[in-house]
Amino acid sequence: MAPSCPLCGNSGKLFYERPNMFHYQCETCSGIFADKKFLPETEVERKHYTQHNNDVEDKGYQAFVSPITAAVLRDFTPKAKGLDFGAGTGPVISKVLSDKGFSIQQYDPFFHNHPHLLEDKYDYIACCEVIEHFHNPGKEFALLRNLLNRNGKLYCMTHIYDESIDFPKWYYKNDPTHVFIYHRNTLSWIQKEFGFNELMIDNRLIVFSL
Repeated sequence: MAPSCPLCGNSGKLFYERPNMFHYQCETCSGIFADKKFLPETEVERKHYTQHNNDVEDKGYQAFVSPITAAVLRDFTPKAKGLDFGAGTGPVISKVLSDKGFSIQQYDPFFHNHPHLLEDKYDYIACCEVIEHFHNPGKEFALLRNLLNRNGKLYCMTHIYDESIDFPKWYYKNDPTHVFIYHRNTLSWIQKEFGFNELMIDNRLIVFSL
């Protein structure tokens, strides 16, 4: 029996199989998810993230996250309250926005584990190269939606799958911590299910708006 989708709970079908990994695609939301038995353990995942070279002063790294930082700078003023969700070892989004006078907190279950921040509300949330790591995306998107104030925005970056991509040769699936991969249909499902008024997709940048 095929496993159920960790985002929408509906049935998935085997999409791709390789050594030590089965990928399934949900027949409802089109999300591609890893078999539960291959999900990385917490300490393995933590170690993997510490190997990332995330220097917040690196201009290349700042340019990589610029789709999110430019959007926040366009859509909000420094008075707005922000959250860098999944900030990681190098919270470059926080660095760039703080340098512009913005107030933004960092949360990460591995490196900035401050649960009290999840009891507050925010005008915007940045989630850069984070949502593909969600073991339980249904739970995480419910949380993110609940953390937003009225007229809030959730800015995400990830590499979206579409049918033009040769999945067996696609680099993005090879990271063992990339356990949920999104299709445009998946993002539309999230918009409707969690009550976002608008969805904007521009290459890797995804913006959900209330």
